[in-house]
Formats: sequence, C-alpha cells, structure tokens
Amino acid sequence: MKQPVLVLAIWPLLSSLQLLKQAGSNRCSNNSYVINVMLMNYSDFPSSTDSLKLAVKQALERIQKEFQMTGENVTVDAIFHPFTSSLYVSQGCSTSTCEGVELIKTIYDSGTLGCAVIGPACTYATYQMVSLETILSLPLISVGSFGLSCDYKVNLTRLLTPARKLNQFFYHFWRHTELPFKTMTWESVYIYKRTETSEACLWYMNALDAGITEFSEKLTFKDILRTPELLKKTVKNPNRKSNVIIMCGSPEDVSTDLGTEKVDNDIVIILIDLFNNVYFKKNISADYMHHVLVLTLPPANYSYNTVIRDYIEMDDNILMEDDFLAGYFNAVLLFGHSLKKFVVSQSPVSPLSLINEFRNTTFEGVVGPVTLDEFGDIDTNLTVLYTSQTANYFKPLLYFNTQSNETCKVTNSPDFIWKNHKLPNDTPGTGPHILTIAVFTLTGIVILVLFISLLILRKYRRDNERRWKKWSHIPAEEILPLETSETSHVSLKIDEDKRHDTTQRLRQGKYDKKVVILKDLKNSDGNFSEKQKIELNKLLQIDYYNLTKFYGTVKIDTMIFGVIEYCERGSLRDVLNDKISYPDGTFMDWEFKISVLYDIAKGMSYLHSSKTEVHGRLKSTNCVVDNRMVVKITDFGCNSILPPRKDLWTAPEHLRHADVSQKGDVYSYGIIAQEIILRRETFYTGHCRDNREKLYRVESGKGAKPFRPDLTLETVGERQMEVYTLVKSCWEEDPEKRPDFKKIESTLAKIFSNFHGQTNESYMDTLIRRLQLYSRNLEHLVEERTELYKAERDRADRLNFMLLPRPVVKSLKETGLVEPELFEEVTIYFSDIVGFTTLCKYSTPMEVVDMLNDIYKNFDHILDHHDVYKVETIGDAYMVVSGLPKRNGNRHAVDISMMALDILSFMGSFELRHLPGLPVWIRIGIHSGPCAAGVVGIKMPRYCLFGDTVNTASRMESTGLPLRIHVSGSTINILKRTDCQFQYEERGETYLKGRGTEITYWLTGTEDKKYNLPTPPSVENQRRLQDDLAEMITNSLQKRENEGSKAQELSRVGSYRSDTLEYLQLVSTENFTTYV
Repeated sequence: MKQPVLVLAIWPLLSSLQLLKQAGSNRCSNNSYVINVMLMNYSDFPSSTDSLKLAVKQALERIQKEFQMTGENVTVDAIFHPFTSSLYVSQGCSTSTCEGVELIKTIYDSGTLGCAVIGPACTYATYQMVSLETILSLPLISVGSFGLSCDYKVNLTRLLTPARKLNQFFYHFWRHTELPFKTMTWESVYIYKRTETSEACLWYMNALDAGITEFSEKLTFKDILRTPELLKKTVKNPNRKSNVIIMCGSPEDVSTDLGTEKVDNDIVIILIDLFNNVYFKKNISADYMHHVLVLTLPPANYSYNTVIRDYIEMDDNILMEDDFLAGYFNAVLLFGHSLKKFVVSQSPVSPLSLINEFRNTTFEGVVGPVTLDEFGDIDTNLTVLYTSQTANYFKPLLYFNTQSNETCKVTNSPDFIWKNHKLPNDTPGTGPHILTIAVFTLTGIVILVLFISLLILRKYRRDNERRWKKWSHIPAEEILPLETSETSHVSLKIDEDKRHDTTQRLRQGKYDKKVVILKDLKNSDGNFSEKQKIELNKLLQIDYYNLTKFYGTVKIDTMIFGVIEYCERGSLRDVLNDKISYPDGTFMDWEFKISVLYDIAKGMSYLHSSKTEVHGRLKSTNCVVDNRMVVKITDFGCNSILPPRKDLWTAPEHLRHADVSQKGDVYSYGIIAQEIILRRETFYTGHCRDNREKLYRVESGKGAKPFRPDLTLETVGERQMEVYTLVKSCWEEDPEKRPDFKKIESTLAKIFSNFHGQTNESYMDTLIRRLQLYSRNLEHLVEERTELYKAERDRADRLNFMLLPRPVVKSLKETGLVEPELFEEVTIYFSDIVGFTTLCKYSTPMEVVDMLNDIYKNFDHILDHHDVYKVETIGDAYMVVSGLPKRNGNRHAVDISMMALDILSFMGSFELRHLPGLPVWIRIGIHSGPCAAGVVGIKMPRYCLFGDTVNTASRMESTGLPLRIHVSGSTINILKRTDCQFQYEERGETYLKGRGTEITYWLTGTEDKKYNLPTPPSVENQRRLQDDLAEMITNSLQKRENEGSKAQELSRVGSYRSDTLEYLQLVSTENFTTYV
C-alpha cells in the first residue's frame, strides 16, 4: 500500500497521537518504570500470546533480582496490550498496516505510555509507527520487522536478523574468490519466491529482489521464479542462465516444490532458514537436500568448535528452541541493561537517552551476549551448512560475522556433492577452474611449439607426399541428401519454371552440415594424375569471401564430383534475369552494379595472386550470389581436368588457340561488366542476334574495329564514364593493353568510395548497406504481393459464398469441418417448368441454356429481396429453403410464400426469346417441417438437406397445377401464427406419395399487396390448352422442320392415379418426368 493512502487511512488517529512526544515520559521516572508490550495474535509466527507473556514476565523477574542485588529500589513493570482484530487474525501481517498505530493510541488513552514499547513484529505495522511523526521520542524494540523499509530508523531496535544483514552476506559470498571451495566470483542468480511463506521469508526474499541493494547492483543476471512449475523447469533446463537458486523456507518446502524432479549436479540451491534448529540435531539429511546449502543461525549453546551431531537439545528451556520467545526475553533484558546504567549514575531517564543506549552496545541475553550495531540492529554469526556425502548429515561449511563482514571457513575440502570439493560456477557451460585453464593453456602452448617444430622438419617432405597420396577424397556416405525445406531458392518470381529447370541440373547435397553443389568432373574417373592432384590441392587452400570454398571430390556411383560451396540466390545471370525480385529502380542501381563489379574484381585479384593463378572459365553463370548479396566466383581451377570451352565470354586469342590466361580472364570480366551495366543478355548487340555469328566475328578479328558488344548509356556522368572506359579497356584486342585485376580493383574501389564520401569502406559496411537496400526492396514487393493476395482471397470468398452458405464457409475456413445440424422448422420451395422435356426437344442446346438463364437469373434476383437460401437447380427444378442455416423464427414460411408469389407474378409476363408468344408454365410446391443439413463430399462439396420435409415439398410440387402455388397444411398453420394476412383457398384432399391423403391449399396472394398473378388454366379445358400449345409449338417450329428437322407427334400424359388429367405435361418420349 502506498504511503499517501496510508496517511489518509490513519489520519483520524494523528490528532491524538501528536501529544505522544510530550507524554513520552509518563510512568518513566521516580524509580518506577513501565514497558508496554504489544501482543498481536501473530499468525505469521510460531509463538502464542501466552508464551510471549511468560517470557516477558521471566525476564522482568531477572531484572528485579539484579536491582535487588545492587540494593537499588527500582520497580520495572510490563503492561500487556493484546490486539484482537478479526481482520488481523484472519489475514496475518499483511493486514497489520494500521493496527499498530491504533494500538499505540489505545496505550496512550490508557495513560500508561511508559518508557518503551516492545513490538510489533510485523514490518507493515512497524513501518507506520516509525515513519509517521507520532512516537519519534519513544523507543520501539521489535522482535521481527525484517523489511528494508524499517532500516535506519531513529527509534527502532531489532533483535532478530533483518534482511539488510542477509544482503550483506550474499554480497560478500558472491564476490568471494579466496575460499578453497569457491574460487570464482558469482554474478547471476535465480530467486524463488514462494506464494505461501512466513513473515521473515517474505521480507528476506523481497530484499534480494530489490534492485537498489548492493547485492543486486553487482549482478549481471537475476530472474524471479514464482511457481513450483517454473522452479522445476529451471532445474532441468540445460539452457538456464544461472546455476544458483536462492529460496526461503524449510527442507519440507524444498521437497514439496521440487517433488521428484532430478537436480543437475552443477546446481546450487541456497535455503534461507534462520530460525530452525533441526539441522543441529541427530537426524539424517534427506536425499533432496544434497544440492542444498542451508543458511541458518546456530543454536544457543552451539560454538564454532562444536560438532553438529553432538548438539544436546535442552528440553528444560523452551527459549533455546524458539527465537521469537528468546527475542522478547532479550528485549526486556536490553531495557534492564540500559536502565541500570542510568540508575547507577543517577542520571535522568528519558526516551531519547534510552534510544542512544540501544546503539553500539552489547548485553547479556538469555543464552549469551547480544550485540547491536550503530543502527540498533542485532549482529549475528550466520552459518552455512552442507550435507556430508560420507556421514549423510549436515556439517558447517563457513560462518559469516555480520558485524565485521568476515567469513570464516570450517573446512578446506568439504565432502559435498559437487565435483573436486568445489562449488560449481554460477553460469552453466563456462570454463573450468582458473588453475585448470592455466594448465591447459600451458599444455597447449607446449604442444603448439612441438607441432610447429614438426612442421618445419617435414617442410621439404610434405609437397612430395601430397603428390602421391590419396588426396582429400570425401566418402560418398558423408554426402547427405537435402530435406525438402533446404531446396528452396531466394526469389519472388511467380514463374520460375526456367530457373527451376536450371537448378535441377545442379546436384545439391549436404556435407559437414552445409549445403553444397556437386560439380560433375566429366573427364575424370577419379584416378587423378600428379598434376591434377597438385591443382586440386591448391584449390583446397583457397579461402576468400569472394570465392566459393572447395571441399574436395566425391565418387557417387561411377561419377566424380567436385564438392563446392552453395550460394542461395543462384548465379549472377539468374539475378540479372529476375527483374521482379531485383527491380532496376530500387536494386539494380549504379551503386549496386559497381558493388557487384567490385566483388568480382576482388575475387579475381585474389585468385590471380594465389597458387591457382588463373580461372579459365569466368562468366556470369560462374559468378554466384549468397544470401547476404555478396558475389562469389566459382568453378575456378581444374583446368587440367575440365577442357576449355568456346563461348561468348572467351577472349579472341583463346578462341583462335584453346588456352587459358590471366588476360583472358580480364576479357571475360569485361563481357560480364557489360551484362551487369545494361542488364541485357550476354554480348548484347543491336545488329547481331546469332551467337555463332558473334563468335565468328570475334575470332576472326576482321575490320578496322574489333567486334564487341554494345555499351551505350542513356545518361553519362563522371562515374559512368570511368566505368565505361574501364570496361572498354578490358576487352582490348591486344591482351597486353588490358589492365590486370589489381588495377581494376583499385579503380573500382576509388569509384565506390565516392558514393559515400570516404576513402575506404569496410567489408561489413558494404554488407550491411546491401542488406538494407535489399530489405527495403523486399518490403515494397511484399506489400505489392499482399495486396494481390488480398484481392484474390476476396474473390475466392465471394465465390465460396455463392456456392455455400456464409456460416458454412466460415466454419470450413476456421476449423475445416462443418458439423451436421438439425433444424426444428424450415420451409422448402420446389418448382419446375411444365412441358420442359418437350421444349428441350424442339430447342437447340444453346437455346435451352439461354432459356434457363433468363428464368433463373430473374429468380435469383427475386431471392435477393427475401430471407431465403437457394439450395440448388437441377435441370428445370428450382429448390429454395428458408429457416436455415440461419434460424428466423416463423419468418421462414412468410419469406418463402412471398418469394413464391413474386416468382409466379414474374412468370405471368415472361416470354421465350426463341419461341415468342409461347407461354411458360411452372408448378410450385411449398411445405414446412423439420430437416437436417450438412456438407456432403470432399471434391465439389454440396450443402444438402435431408428429411421427410424435403420429400413432401417435392410431392407438393409434383401434384400441383400449372401457374399455381401448392401449399401444405403445416405451412398454412405457420402463416396463421404470423401478422401477415395471406390469401389462400382450400384445394381439398390430395394424395401424396409416402404420406397418404392430406388437405392442401392454393396460395393466391396477400391482403396488403396486390400481385399481378397469371390466370391458371382450369382442369376442364386442359386438353384443349394442350392441343393449342402443341399447335403453337408446331407453328413456331414449322420453319425449322422445313429445313430438315423431323417433327414428332405430341402426346398427352394423364394422371398416375386416375383418368382425370391433373396437370398438363408435354412430352415427346414415354415414361419421362419433368422433375429431376
């Protein structure tokens, strides 16, 4: 709780407490002295109220006896003030913030303020009493109040070890390097703060967690563990940041929180358990305590020279076992010790003089001397214990004196669990002991000297042995196949078929955990000659960042391959061709082009100065780009194995006489430079496209001017002109006029440095700049592709929503599943075209398609104005449902009915384009009831309806009449429950297949809207209408029949139940129904 809030909470008490400064001497003179003892119900401490009273009374008796022995007529009394707040009893010290101040007010009101106050022990209560200006003149002796917030208070004396003293111990112990069992400084720690803990543990761990202490400020790593799960995870985590864990509690807490978790041997757990004498008794240490150092206080009758297992428990004195009772006993003795000085010297006793006497003093406590420092805090000898592996009980490791901050070791080689009788390093995986490091270092130096001497002795024999030995040949089993994820290429091109075909011709593998290229050495069987071995060994020695690394050769099946470093972005030619990933405007600018030229020049300069001396096959396809956009040269050397080839990069002199030379490499470099600058195909010229003609003209060298590729620049600046002149000089006809790569490198370095206004740019600066440039380009491309993806996704969503209901599509996208669902009540609509088969017979397929499109396009438009879902169309059948997948109460029957009236109204005015004047009749059937729905199928999934309601709705349509809406009784009952007034008439009993005879209805309109419905034909004159319709079709098709189409006789189809004609059906074949 923040202090401003606390001040407001206890403000009503302050007005009465301001008098305490003046009233502090009440009953503190005239040889009668009173001590007020605050007895809260300490639920956070082991001692009971009765035990505390008994301890105080025994101490008072001892003081009285001492005064009587000296003949002094002095009376010292104690007044006990119990606190019985129900909130405090239930919550403990965490709710004692205001209770202490309230208890002081109670003492003041009783008129017995006295000379001093003993208690409280809770930090929250004590802090308020010593922080607010209420009792600054009254001494306060606390047996507890461990927190840092109670440090350095003028009138506070603490008789149990405060958190400040523990911080001093940990600070010095972490920095100790001169102990025989700890020779390294510790700089890291995990602090485990348990949820259920004592008052002392709470403030001890809070002090270690505080960032303002000297201990925390010296740490390079500190982390807080708050749950047993985090503790268990840390002790078994090989990647933890520290080996040292501090916790506060008892051995039982260690067992409970670690459980059966196995602790690594390099972990040290330091357990703070100051007020527990169990370690000094004759008991066996548990196995889970072997990795634990216990920080505790020695028992009352224990000294440095005492063996722990010989400690004799004093059952006759409970003060020996309870530090809190002993603290209250010592508080009274401290007061008596100080009071005796005033009485003997006949000096007046005042609260301020008593406070001064409680500083820098030593008095005889209940079990021995007690020392207080200059701030009134007790000084003790903290003891660190460990579990002996041989005796299996606790032994002392060291003592720490909080007064002098001195450490006293007990043993030089403790037999604890850690190796070499030494505590491990606090950081996992760090080096060994400094002495061990020195030993290994000296040993390494000696071995290195011997090795160098051996190399000198073998200097003249090594080259000869290398020529004849089976040189670095890699076993085939060390070349591993690549995983699928490792075969990808860095590119944003969508159409990569051509590049994919190219990369597939290059064999890839994995060697020594690195991806490599397997170069086919076609003209070798693996039996290398002496010259070839020397050449290959030269390649092994080359290691330069602008040259690919050569690892050796491998034989796979009957083929020999060179194992070469792999570069992810492919060849320079691939990069130049990929204008999507590397666009001209943002990436292939002049700065990048010169940087690429500079990379190649540096690699060739190094290669020419090495033992390999010459490349021989330099071209843009042999320059590769790694993932950091660094250009490297590959396929160099091996000239005795791979014969030279004639291509567009070959120098004219080598086209005439097959050979390799450094000047020939310079010519090849000039051709590559032209590719980079223009970003066109190799040896681009505007007036010659045939490669064979180009080779011929270069080789012949005829004409006043040698034939070379075009190098025209749109804008020529100073830098461009320098590069232009350099490239021209590289492809001079006379090899001697061509510059060497040292000159090319220095020229490009000068040009390149001018871009950044500096004389030289480091390799890392160049690398970082390139990656930043490429990153910006990638961001632009990713944004562009993201927009395309979003547009495509929206199109796919719109298409899906047209094929399936929107909730179904969302469920499929989110979970991949659509659970079938039962709907209690829906309304289903069926309709078909009367005489559709006959119309199809006398229509072309395209006319049938156009007819259905004209009808269903208008149907679909009508559906948009109603809360319905179109299930499907099969031929001339049209199926619609309302009430699913979105439930809409009773509206499903209303929407389907209104939709049916709109459709029937539309059909009254519809005409066929290819048969004008011919009426088109439809039958409509509607039924309501329960059904199930779900997605069926994986390929072309369909949202299907199942149940008797679907069959009944279909029967309602098939038993209806042309231009009539046939409605079942269940639908009419639903319509009656709504506010909409529909007009309908009873048809009578109708036989429905599978259901028997039911009363059905004709839907004719609504009360509030007039529909322009067509007049349905009557049952009596349907035969005449059928004849008339057949005659109209015959007349419409007469022209087509005259052209060669055979007319078929029209027939009538009667009712399947009786001779009564129930509906009109125009057919040209037998046994054909219009409903599919």
